Amino acid sequence: MITVKAPGKLYIAGEYAVVEHGFPAIIVALNQFVTATISPSDTFGSIVSEQYQENSIFWRRQGDAMVFDNRDNPFHYILAAISLTENYAHEAGRNLGVYHLGINSDLDSADGKKYGLGSSAAVTVATVKALCQFYELPMDKPKLFKLAAIAHLSVQGNGSLGDIAASVYGGWIAYHSFDRDWLNRQREKSTLTELLGMDWPDLKIDLLTPPRDLRLMIGWTGSPASTSHLVDKVALVKAKQRGEYQTFLQDSKACLKRMIAGFQAGDLATIQTELRQNRALLQTLGEFSHVTIETPILEKMIAIAEAAGAAAKTSGAGGGDCGIVLIDRSINPQQLLKDWASEGIERLNLNVHTVADNPVA
Repeated sequence: MITVKAPGKLYIAGEYAVVEHGFPAIIVALNQFVTATISPSDTFGSIVSEQYQENSIFWRRQGDAMVFDNRDNPFHYILAAISLTENYAHEAGRNLGVYHLGINSDLDSADGKKYGLGSSAAVTVATVKALCQFYELPMDKPKLFKLAAIAHLSVQGNGSLGDIAASVYGGWIAYHSFDRDWLNRQREKSTLTELLGMDWPDLKIDLLTPPRDLRLMIGWTGSPASTSHLVDKVALVKAKQRGEYQTFLQDSKACLKRMIAGFQAGDLATIQTELRQNRALLQTLGEFSHVTIETPILEKMIAIAEAAGAAAKTSGAGGGDCGIVLIDRSINPQQLLKDWASEGIERLNLNVHTVADNPVA
């Protein structure tokens, strides 16, 4: 049996702007995972998730096609990942097999509430990794990112794919998104093998080392948010508010450039200053796009953290889910946590998933 894992993620800074190709974000991979297992089968195949046992899928092979016995299923990302990876395997001359694929996620709470840790990206990456091993396909991190990104984009239709990058590379990363229009054009005229070997315009993924005195804390509001829905709403105002939107993009890029330099210099104060600046830019975006990025409970979460001497902001698209706090390790966070608890904000006890723990195999 093959077993692989892919970590979840949190956005630290650069949200919304990173959707535009060439614009940066800082993202961190977390030590909560999606686990995929795969084992060969002689007859029928299955796709089973511990989270959705009542919706397990059974399938058989008809030529190279997967034929499903039940049509309604919640596994769109898994199926997209299977389709893409099997196309790649077919191009590599592999015979397509039958197998049982199991998926288990610790990225949501025990009662199924979503924390916003990028479970759809992690499940896509885990599925691609498992199948590449199953079909004995040579795979490095750049290729794994590209294959999982194509699969994820085919379902979601928007977004930066930074969560895919975090799940593939692990640790803290600076991510510049690629030109998705170029990818759409290229897919029509290139094989997957060719596409995975190409340099993708504007794509850049750099590993970052956080300062030793930096502590990352995560507060969960208890209310999930839809990233795709919020990104779509902001996209609608691009043309109407073109001037303000372009200013936001350039200001975000400059802010992230300074923040990345802070990581490279090991300067926590600079990182915190730019985190606050990024929060202010996102608040401005929310105002002119009429999108609620900072909900009242996220505002409370941030205010409590700032009062404790930390820098804080929303993570990801906002509108619910998590907020992140960067605090000096010398500061005792107990009062902050007590104040959070009184407002119904839960600290998620998660750690960074380090690069050394994230091999491709």
